Amino acid sequence: MGRAVTVATCALNQWALDFEGNLERIFRSIDIAKSRGARYRLGPELEICGYGCSDHYYESDTLLHSFQVLAKLLESPATQDIICDVGMPVLHRNVRYNCRVIFLNKKILLIRPKISLANAGNYRELRWFTPWSKARHVEEYFLPRIIQEVTGQETVPFGDAVLATKDTCLGAEICEELWAPNSPHIEMGLDGVEIFTNSSGSHHVLRKAHARVDLVNSATAKNGGIYVLANQKGCDGDRLYYDGCAMISMNGETVAQGSQFSLDDVEVLVATLDLEDVRSYRAEISSRNLAASKVKPYPRVKVDFALSCSDDVAVPTCTPIQWRHHSPEEEISLGPACWLWDYLRRSKQAGFLLPLSGGIDSSATACIVYSMCHQVCLAVRNGNADVLADARRIVNDETYVPEDPREFCKRIFTTCYMASENSSQDTCNRAKLLAEQIGSYHINLNIDAAVKAVVGIFSMVTGRMPRFSVYGGSSRENLALQNVQARIRMVLAYLFAQLTLWTRGMPGGLLVLGSANVDESLRGYLTKYDCSSADINPIGGISKTDLKNFIQYCIENFQLTALRSIMSAPPTAELEPLVDGQVAQTDEADMGMTYAELSIYGKLRKIAKAGPYSMFCKLINMWKEICTPREVASKVKHFFRMYSINRHKMTTLTPSYHAENYSPDDNRFDLRPFLYNTTWSWQFRCIDKQVSAL
Repeated sequence: MGRAVTVATCALNQWALDFEGNLERIFRSIDIAKSRGARYRLGPELEICGYGCSDHYYESDTLLHSFQVLAKLLESPATQDIICDVGMPVLHRNVRYNCRVIFLNKKILLIRPKISLANAGNYRELRWFTPWSKARHVEEYFLPRIIQEVTGQETVPFGDAVLATKDTCLGAEICEELWAPNSPHIEMGLDGVEIFTNSSGSHHVLRKAHARVDLVNSATAKNGGIYVLANQKGCDGDRLYYDGCAMISMNGETVAQGSQFSLDDVEVLVATLDLEDVRSYRAEISSRNLAASKVKPYPRVKVDFALSCSDDVAVPTCTPIQWRHHSPEEEISLGPACWLWDYLRRSKQAGFLLPLSGGIDSSATACIVYSMCHQVCLAVRNGNADVLADARRIVNDETYVPEDPREFCKRIFTTCYMASENSSQDTCNRAKLLAEQIGSYHINLNIDAAVKAVVGIFSMVTGRMPRFSVYGGSSRENLALQNVQARIRMVLAYLFAQLTLWTRGMPGGLLVLGSANVDESLRGYLTKYDCSSADINPIGGISKTDLKNFIQYCIENFQLTALRSIMSAPPTAELEPLVDGQVAQTDEADMGMTYAELSIYGKLRKIAKAGPYSMFCKLINMWKEICTPREVASKVKHFFRMYSINRHKMTTLTPSYHAENYSPDDNRFDLRPFLYNTTWSWQFRCIDKQVSAL
């Protein structure tokens, strides 16, 4: 009868401009799909060149190399007898589009340009591409000679059309179109399209996966049909981690789920589904059928090919499954760990160095590296040859097999406690114990000699000796003396990162890890060019609250008992003199606000788009049980004053794993001035008037 169709989707760890590697991964996914009986294979958005090419899309080389890769795919026997749907940029009549190129047996069936472009947050697609605005319209696209020579075609259809095979009808969406209020799948479904495909370049944000899953399932719950979603995975060259989650859904229920985090470069999902289940589901939705009778039809590209076999009555079909979501703590453990692994192997460095202070932030960073080591050992145990080859290259041993996470950690991870006269023995002991439990190569050093040398130069030149405030110094002196310590730690971190392996008789250098959390960056509670200045920062997009929960998760899941004392200790910079041998300085006292308050300010500022006055108006209701309007006004003013004074620090912020939608990352995500009028005179006056009225 031809009712059971077998389709494949995939999550590929593509890398921007790595045309050779990207082609190899595409071929592997097609081979796997065919070996499992699939007749249609869907790949991620812009998979040929890699999604994150950014301004390289302007270059004709990117278009040229994409077509060269496409030619390799078209002429290969591996792509015969399966409809292949790949993503690449295409220039049509001198306008650049983000496209799907769908082909079968050396013939291009359709080039489908993206209709709704992603242009918020981390996405800038309108900078490089133009949306296709001609609904249900198809034009002739003149193929470049390199493709004509393979396909024998001079022109192919280009535009908003669907594919009609012998047994069903397929329609494509591209990433953002699923999230748009007028998603194409709505009217495509009304026009008889039974299989919807979506090629995504969707990145990880904490607690986001469920939204994507719900959108896919709801797309077919109202309208019936099969929805196939592919996504990129991994770090393709910047702050984002694309989190896979390839999936196949039918009639509102998930039937196949891909992993959100893994070290597998190629993951393929295959499902066999009964088209009659779609047809019977739709048949009883009268409102859908009434709307379908009035819909404007899509152009159909006829394809002399079937996704099913004529004799398929006995073919088993897939049944619904329950989607398993990770907890936020699991997401922190896995997402940044996979991102770090991609960064390490692709940068061709020999490991990481982390200044480990014994506080929550640097300890959480250390735990993420330890989690990465767990993932590497697990992948090797499961037979991942790519991970094994990368691990051997990183440790410079062609016979090495990573089996124990602690042993692998010793080889690739160096931690360094940089003591000063203001450091307590407690933090030193905590850092040492944690290093022992995760297995890192640990260094203890003292920075006092370097601090005295730098301050001594200043004193020799000026004839003045700055003092801490506890010794009668001014606030300017106090802050300068703290900053000197912090910046010397950064200089030493890079020195040890370059030469530690040299002293151990090992080749290579280390990447320096930063450990400033998203809340401290927002408030500017960090020294410019201190240890927050590093090569990359796996926790720069994660809140203090989530990091505390993650530390608790590590205690329970990795049995890292050293974290208990770290959890219970108040966060401190340890840059001011001790009092009776004990820490007197704490982060929250220094900041003039709590970490919990900071998270709220951050979400209101970025996600709710609230300026000072709007934030005050929202908080007088949120905090009406705990604060008077005047206290709320004081808190809001203090936050905006500190935020604006310190905003310049965001221009040099270490590239951080993007995990929160209120990240203050100035370079790509949170575009703001860095020179403010920090009095906010008009805004604060509006707040004062409201306080008086209340």
